[in-house]
Amino acid sequence: MADIISEAQRCLKCKKPMCKEGCPVKTDIPIIMEMFLNGQMDEAGEKLFENNPLSALCSLICPHEKNCMGHCVLGRKGTPIKFFEIENYISTFYLEKAKLEKMPSNKHMVGIIGAGPAGLTLAIMLAKKGYQITIIDSKDKIGGVLRYGIPEFRLPKSLLDLLLKRMTELGILFRPNTLIGPTITIDDMFRDGYDAIFIGTGVWNPNRLRIPGETLGNVHFAIDYLKNPDSYENLGDHVVIIGAGNVAMDAARTILRKSRAKVDIIFFRGREEVTALEEELLLAEVDGVKMNYYLNTIKIESDGIIVEPVLKQEKEDGTIEYINDSNNPYKIPASSIIIAIGQGALSNIVKNTKQIDTTQKGLIQTTSNGATTRPGVYAAGDVVSGAKTVVEAVAATKKVADEIDTYIKSKYNE
Repeated sequence: MADIISEAQRCLKCKKPMCKEGCPVKTDIPIIMEMFLNGQMDEAGEKLFENNPLSALCSLICPHEKNCMGHCVLGRKGTPIKFFEIENYISTFYLEKAKLEKMPSNKHMVGIIGAGPAGLTLAIMLAKKGYQITIIDSKDKIGGVLRYGIPEFRLPKSLLDLLLKRMTELGILFRPNTLIGPTITIDDMFRDGYDAIFIGTGVWNPNRLRIPGETLGNVHFAIDYLKNPDSYENLGDHVVIIGAGNVAMDAARTILRKSRAKVDIIFFRGREEVTALEEELLLAEVDGVKMNYYLNTIKIESDGIIVEPVLKQEKEDGTIEYINDSNNPYKIPASSIIIAIGQGALSNIVKNTKQIDTTQKGLIQTTSNGATTRPGVYAAGDVVSGAKTVVEAVAATKKVADEIDTYIKSKYNE
């Protein structure tokens, strides 16, 4: 606690706080720290929650070095303030203590498909405006990627359980284990009286390598592994992960915690092009992950993978060219292989709904305020942008909340 206080005391209270500018949801960081030091914990917690309902979660998993910390003026010549530690303390305290009141109903219903970051944010923001909210999700608990894609050691699921208590106080209903699309459709939801529908289903469809061996029994997708690591009991003593994003790092670090397996990560480019956050990469290496660069995987076998070296060459015009050295393939032994090269959106909803257009990547096409090509249907988060950070999903969803509110009030001339 003393360390958190000293961090808050270091704040310069800049007239133009760059830390706030660096935050996707524009958190009033200096004001929050001042309230904290003045003993206004309840007020600070409420302010954080009003601005970002997922504040307690974002404080743990945000890319701080790019956002608030990365913009702190103290970081130019010294050590930036670790505001996320202060934020987590305040926000967790608020979630544990607060009792939210259900607002008087405005008689309008909004259906939210997907209980991930975008869906949870929208549900809370609209419930506080008096909307009757139902969240429908294909899984048994709320959280989406927060629960089923981020390891427990990075994000305690108890925070999601606390959040659900607060959401229940607001009158938000949660319908689990229900897949919208094949059986229940968006048309059915409109028939049943929803005034607007929001799609925040994330990206759960793993990308394939499209090479021989992907259907073998020792091959798994990282996003599937992270949903329930305990169901993967026979990974063996050497796991090779193909891909170097945050999902790959999460999978690798989880495997090291749940088994005695040796873990290698294979990446077809160099360290400077790793897509994972620098901190996540460093932590993976500290945990014992071995990084292997400039290797292109061309085949998967029951006892390993076949790779070929990738040669990096600088052309005369200064551009970089990568050439696969197909003349020198070799085998890396492994008991299990995990593929972590990104995810796309599932198509259950758009295949069974008219008028919702998608991009070439299968993501839902929207305006800047989240309106899809079908009136009354909105979307935000990864299902629109592709895999991004949680706080970016929150920022996008805040705009959608205002847009839905305006749409419904205009529809009923309110």
